[in-house]
Amino acid sequence: MITISDKTIPAQMLAYVLRPAHHGEPINAFKEERVDLPPLGANEVLIKVMAAGINYNGVWAALGSPYSPTFFHGKNFHIAGSDASGIVWKIGEALDKKTLHFKEGDHIVLHCGQYCGHCVQCNGGDPMLCPYQKIWGYETPYGSFAEFTVVKPYQILPKPKELSWAEAASYTLVLATAWRMLLGHYPHTLRSSQNVLIWGASGGIGTMAIQIVKNANANPIAVVSSEERGQFCLQIGAKSFINRNNFDCWGIMPNVGSSDYLTYMSKVKKFKKAIWDIIGTGNEIDIVIEHVGEKTFPVSCYIAKKGGLVVYCGATSGFNLSMDAAYGWMHQKRIQGSHFASTLEAFSANELVCQGKIKPYLGKVYKWQDLPLAHQLMKDNQQLSGCMAVEVSV
Repeated sequence: MITISDKTIPAQMLAYVLRPAHHGEPINAFKEERVDLPPLGANEVLIKVMAAGINYNGVWAALGSPYSPTFFHGKNFHIAGSDASGIVWKIGEALDKKTLHFKEGDHIVLHCGQYCGHCVQCNGGDPMLCPYQKIWGYETPYGSFAEFTVVKPYQILPKPKELSWAEAASYTLVLATAWRMLLGHYPHTLRSSQNVLIWGASGGIGTMAIQIVKNANANPIAVVSSEERGQFCLQIGAKSFINRNNFDCWGIMPNVGSSDYLTYMSKVKKFKKAIWDIIGTGNEIDIVIEHVGEKTFPVSCYIAKKGGLVVYCGATSGFNLSMDAAYGWMHQKRIQGSHFASTLEAFSANELVCQGKIKPYLGKVYKWQDLPLAHQLMKDNQQLSGCMAVEVSV
């Protein structure tokens, strides 16, 4: 176990580095290098990374799609990783240690939201609407796939004491994202007895959404790609599950009114019947948690109830989204984009983990040398159910 008594600050560190020339399949794009430590700003905090979470930000960063992350920060390299657990190693000289909620040596987890701190949204509004908002580890050059990283003080959250380093590193991005999707877009906020359809329910965002919905005494309905994944979702609180491989209504929607569209809609209605078999004919889906994108978006927009919410935070199957616009305006549905979370939302969600009310179900812990493989498995949808993490300094 590393403690602050071992504290040294080396000139260099091991990191997995992405460079524009190497963008492609994650198994090949991530290259281990020894690099200089990130510079510590006067208002920043140096963190010794113990473990890092694996999420789709790393896949997009490796692929360089839709953009190379170097496009956002202008460096010729990128160290990905937007989740971490670690130790507060050094506090920037301009920070007042008396007012901070942490001290050097504390065991912590990190959230990935960065904001300017000066605009009206950061001061009384919604920091995620700050014009300078960024995702640390994706839009900034130094993330968690390294022995050290640098963050803003408000990114630091208390580490739940009972969790291992890997468990603590695995959940913050997906939990805070799911929290905002379900609770951050008034008046379409989660309420008891509502029916919530969750795509990719056995993955990171899905497992967190299931637990948030269950804790609200609402009904989480999981959509998964196998019976095994469905059984896992039942074990963590889903009301029921649907295996999407039993249906054939995925992809970009055909032109509205065409014969192909009529055939397509007959397949979509079979999927809706499977939902009714769970919640009862005539009952409807109040909220759809969507992050698959191209393959599922038109179905999501159809099955949400009148006045319901389709909230999406990504598009892992493609960015070209399609929908029948009439189902949107005539049924007055809300199509809402959602991006990570504010500091308050991240703290609120983390508190439930500290209280043991939400658990990071960790599918597998990877060794440092297997970090590229972990991302490749995620990209190919071959990962185990639950969250993923890699040991860095453990």
